[in-house]
Amino acid sequence: LIFYPPPLLYPSSLYYSILTLAIIAPYPPYYGPLTSLVYTIASLPVQTLYFDIEPFIMYVLCEVDKEGAHLVGYFSKERNSPENHNVACILTLPPYQRKGYGKFLIQFSYELSKRDGQVGTPEKPLSDLGKLSYRSYWSWVLLDFLKDLQGTVSIKELSNLTSITEDDIISTLQMLNIVKYWKGQHIICVTPKQVEEHLKSENYRAPSLTVQQDCLKWGVKKLGIKSTRATKKQKSGD
Repeated sequence: LIFYPPPLLYPSSLYYSILTLAIIAPYPPYYGPLTSLVYTIASLPVQTLYFDIEPFIMYVLCEVDKEGAHLVGYFSKERNSPENHNVACILTLPPYQRKGYGKFLIQFSYELSKRDGQVGTPEKPLSDLGKLSYRSYWSWVLLDFLKDLQGTVSIKELSNLTSITEDDIISTLQMLNIVKYWKGQHIICVTPKQVEEHLKSENYRAPSLTVQQDCLKWGVKKLGIKSTRATKKQKSGD
């Protein structure tokens, strides 16, 4: 699947041959429904919208080569979410799964939350694969922070630093068995050895692909649209 995006306003993250684009309404007539149908075909249709896609931004991940941009996956996000959802739907196409792209998209969504100065959480329910991916990502982020921690830190402070909600942090720490409930609040109880042991697990290792914050830029560009029959010169503008 070769993907040629329309003109757009986007933050972009370029990691070698990987490009992340934010597609913002108004979309071409086929654009949002097509993306939603891809989600339905490739995964469980638990969160799919076919037509009411104007309130959403589509963040599309592509592999780029001389032939064009090949769709790898995407996530959608409400422009204004009262529940602070930083992801509505998220998908990595089957041929590109188990290559780190899913966690890359998850991390990308949290980097956007950090830029907005907000905490975020994905829209529920998650698919079984989505639950595993998010749990693995949250565990890695929290363990990576705790391994260098000197002193104590509260759940609220962790939430502000990572943009992960307090509920998601608590459930993840409970799964790791490193939090206790005492006198009406959750207290993190963990030793450096416990953190080290967890980080050795394949489930909680650092992702193979990570977002480089200095490559996350906001700007306006017009991208040339190629076709298999004709090639138009690429245009750019402010």
